[in-house]
Amino acid sequence: MFCFQCEQTSRTDGIAGCHTAKGVCGKDETTADLQDVLIYQLKGLGQYSARLHKLGQLDQAADSFIMYGLFTTLTNVNFNRAVFQELIAEAARIRDRLRDAYEAAAVKAGKVPGQLSGPARFAPADSLPGLLAQAQIASVRAGVEVVGEDVVGLRSLILYGLKGVAAYAHHAEVLGQAREEIYAGIAHALDFLATEPVDINALLEEALALGRLNFTVMEALDAANTGNFGAPVPTAVRTTPVAGKAILVSGHDLRDLHNILEATKDKGINVYTHGEVLPAHGYPKLHAYPHLVGNYGGAWQNQQAEFAAFPGPIVMTSNCLIEPQPSYRNRIFTAGPVGWPGIRHIKNDDYAQVVQAALASPGFAETAPEQTILVGFARDTVLGVAGTVVDAVKSGAIKHFFLIGGCDGAAPGRNYYTDFADHAPKDSVVLTLGCGKYRFNKHDFGTIGGLPRLLDIGQCNDTYSAIQIALALANAFECGVNDLPLSLVVSWFEQKAAAVLLTLLALGVRNVRLGPSLPAFLTPALLNVLVEKFGVLPVTTAEADIAASLNRQAA
Repeated sequence: MFCFQCEQTSRTDGIAGCHTAKGVCGKDETTADLQDVLIYQLKGLGQYSARLHKLGQLDQAADSFIMYGLFTTLTNVNFNRAVFQELIAEAARIRDRLRDAYEAAAVKAGKVPGQLSGPARFAPADSLPGLLAQAQIASVRAGVEVVGEDVVGLRSLILYGLKGVAAYAHHAEVLGQAREEIYAGIAHALDFLATEPVDINALLEEALALGRLNFTVMEALDAANTGNFGAPVPTAVRTTPVAGKAILVSGHDLRDLHNILEATKDKGINVYTHGEVLPAHGYPKLHAYPHLVGNYGGAWQNQQAEFAAFPGPIVMTSNCLIEPQPSYRNRIFTAGPVGWPGIRHIKNDDYAQVVQAALASPGFAETAPEQTILVGFARDTVLGVAGTVVDAVKSGAIKHFFLIGGCDGAAPGRNYYTDFADHAPKDSVVLTLGCGKYRFNKHDFGTIGGLPRLLDIGQCNDTYSAIQIALALANAFECGVNDLPLSLVVSWFEQKAAAVLLTLLALGVRNVRLGPSLPAFLTPALLNVLVEKFGVLPVTTAEADIAASLNRQAA
């Protein structure tokens, strides 16, 4: 086992990466190795799919499987080794289908089919011991002694960014936004990785291409969310309980939340959001459900205590699952790509067991005094008052914007983001997205120019909104994004954040502050490239970074 794809990775024994019997996230060695084998297979599927796309043929079921398979390997998503054995077997069957389709399509086009090698020819063993024996060739560090740490680091940046792209694309696909250019782009990236590239410049260009692809994916996801549920609007969200039976929905997936709301209509069950589902309250068609009563708890890393205290069933819809504790193991459910051994999984959108569990649970005995937080400041809302914002900047009422985005986590150092938000000057606006906002979204930031100083854009899935706001402001001021009084402070945790970072770099956004610790797969040489070529800035202290941001703008 070796894994260093997320911020919580072990950095002990002089090795940056989880390499013992169990990762920090709770993933055991067997599951980690099976995930590596699946990723190796998906590269093979990508080899055939990429060629089919070039020949004008689409196997949407295969491309959808590729995205889903990548998603299951994200940090804190699926820990069930049996699921990965099934996916590995299914990947082999799909590979054979794609191979036959490619060869037929090539002949039809008057071409000689290429004889592919590497992952495209991989034959998985038919037993668990056999699969584990094959995992060595699929390790992210395979061949490091030949190609070196820098090449392995850049390959890893592309792979992990690709996992984030696939996750966002899956969220969009289940809501009806399936696009061939996205399928083709993901297949191309897998095909590229299957060649085991060693050229640093080619790897960097591929990383930027992946960032550009992710921008398309984020646009599709935005269209999926707003097309299904309306454009978010400012909404006060209750954060204290209401008496009655209750279900808690965590993760990211708005489709699952909508399905649960439908399944619980008129059943006397209140639905609460948790973690990254909080922004759902700003979507008009979701907010219209009267039994979507509020948000419970905070960011993902606190779930074990919060889930234990919640008096009803919990549904985990996407990444951010931590090992379920005995106190709630019998009332937590997983959905979509998520899984844990022994935990009930929702299939075919059948939430009957969740409803039954809610009706059998005590629920909240009484209603607590109401407290609220404000969400729903996505691009339509902010751009709707763009004139006011521009006037406030020109008059000097607003002197700077700080976008504090990204994931929260349990590792030391994340108080940096609280300090940054709290110490941002009173004549600045703080934009936020991602669950890192839970560290400060209940603080009183007051108002500025008739607007709240803290504007919650949404979850990490809403990055497109943040980018569109920045582009619109740049257009209003007739300047580039890098010339705006805007500073980006990104707390990375897992692979979705890697995809977002690549998008920002591909768009030419500079001076992105990244922390609290840097990815373990970024070698000193690669970090120097990001600093010198793209202006990436490792975080220091909140006070120093705020001062540097303001000084840069003044200069």
